[in-house]
Amino acid sequence: MTTLIDLSAKGEGERPRHPEKQGRRDQVSPRKPDWIRVKAPTSVGYHETKALMRGLKLTTVCEEAGCPNIGECWSQKHATFMIMGETCTRACSFCNVATGKPLPLDAAEPENVARATAQMLLKHVVVTSVDRDDLEDGGAEHFVQTIAALRRLAPNTTIEILTPDFLRKPGAAERVIDAKPDVFNHNLETVPRLYHSIRPGARYYQSLRLLDTVKQRDPQQFTKSGLMVGLSEEKDEVLQVMDDLRVANVDFLTIGQYLQPTRKHAAVARFWTPDEFKALETIAYAKGFLMVSASPLTRSSHHAGEDFAKLKAARAAQLTA
Repeated sequence: MTTLIDLSAKGEGERPRHPEKQGRRDQVSPRKPDWIRVKAPTSVGYHETKALMRGLKLTTVCEEAGCPNIGECWSQKHATFMIMGETCTRACSFCNVATGKPLPLDAAEPENVARATAQMLLKHVVVTSVDRDDLEDGGAEHFVQTIAALRRLAPNTTIEILTPDFLRKPGAAERVIDAKPDVFNHNLETVPRLYHSIRPGARYYQSLRLLDTVKQRDPQQFTKSGLMVGLSEEKDEVLQVMDDLRVANVDFLTIGQYLQPTRKHAAVARFWTPDEFKALETIAYAKGFLMVSASPLTRSSHHAGEDFAKLKAARAAQLTA
C-alpha cells in the first residue's frame, strides 16, 4: 500500500524532500571512481534551456532525478520533460524525485510541453512522468493529451515516452499505446530479487507484462527498458532480466550505474567498471536486442535522439537481411 504524505500545507519549503526516508540510518557508499565524475553545468546553452523550462513552468526529470548528464544534454538544448507534477506517489529507495501527495494536474501542461519542443527544434523528444497512483487512470489520459499536442505543434518530432507501470489501472496502458508514440519505454530498474527493497511500490512481472502488452497490441511500436547496476545484483541476475525482456520482444536495453542521490537512499554496493559494461552490451546484442546502450553514465534518455536513429536503422537492416 502506498502512503501519501501531504506536502501542500504552508511551510512546504521547510519540509524534507523525502520525508518517508528521514528516519532511516545514513547509507554509506564507496567513493566514486574517476570514470563517474562529470563537470558542473556552466554553458550558455544550459542556462537557456533552464530559462525556457522556467518560462513555460515545466518540470524535467533531468533536475528532479539529479541526472549526472544534465550539463551535457542541456548545453545541446536536449531535455526530458516530466509531466504530471514533481511529486511522486511512490517512494523508491533509489530515486531522487520528491515523494508526497501531488497537486492536481495542470491542464495547460501538454500544450506547454509541445510548445517547448517546437521552440527547441527537437527532432526527438522524451516525455516521462512521476507515478500518479492517486489518479483513476494513473495519468494515462495526460500522456495521451501530451502526445496529441506534440503531433499537432511539432509534427516532425519523433516521440518517446517513459511511463509508470499503471499498476491496478485497467485499460490505462492500452490508451497510451493507442496514442502511438514512436518509442514506449518502461524501466524495470533492477533485478526481481531487489524489488522489495529498491522498488517496493512496483511489481517486476507487472512491468514485464506492460512491455509485452505494447508489442502484443502494436508490434511496430518500439519498446525500451532500462536497468541500474551497483545495487548488489549478481551478473547472472542481470542476464536473466535480459532474457525476460527478450521474451517480451523488447527492442532496446539501457544499462547504467546506480548513483546514490543522498545518504538516506540505497547505498551503492559497488561500481561496475567500463569493461564490465562493455561485456554486458556484447551479451545483450547476442541475445537479440536491436539496440543496447551500456556504460557507467548511461541513462534512459541520454542520447535518445541519436539512439532512436540507430534503432530504426537496426530494424531496417534486420528486415532486409
